[in-house]
Amino acid sequence: MAKFRFIQWLVEWLVTQEVFQFAWDLGNNSKSLDKHKVTIEEIEEIFEMNEALRALGEQVSPEADEPRFGVLGITKLGRHLFVCFTLRATGIRIISAREMNKKERKLYAELC
Repeated sequence: MAKFRFIQWLVEWLVTQEVFQFAWDLGNNSKSLDKHKVTIEEIEEIFEMNEALRALGEQVSPEADEPRFGVLGITKLGRHLFVCFTLRATGIRIISAREMNKKERKLYAELC
């Protein structure tokens, strides 16, 4: 399981964004749907509903080739999601999205 280090600028960046841009490609637009039954629309929803979005921070383990960030959020239909992403010049590129596990749900409740 990935580990994250909290970073304040990520929280500030997330809450100040009026519109999020996403960088979807053939490699990442169906991976979360195929593996975890999470749609692109659901992933984008948690960013758009940023009052319910909670930043975990930057991924420190396992190491990655580029900075990765984790967030927890809820979709319009109440689905609790964990999303890992990176930032690119073209927008947010989703690495993976799935239902929160029990530990993440507890952490999310504590952060709210």
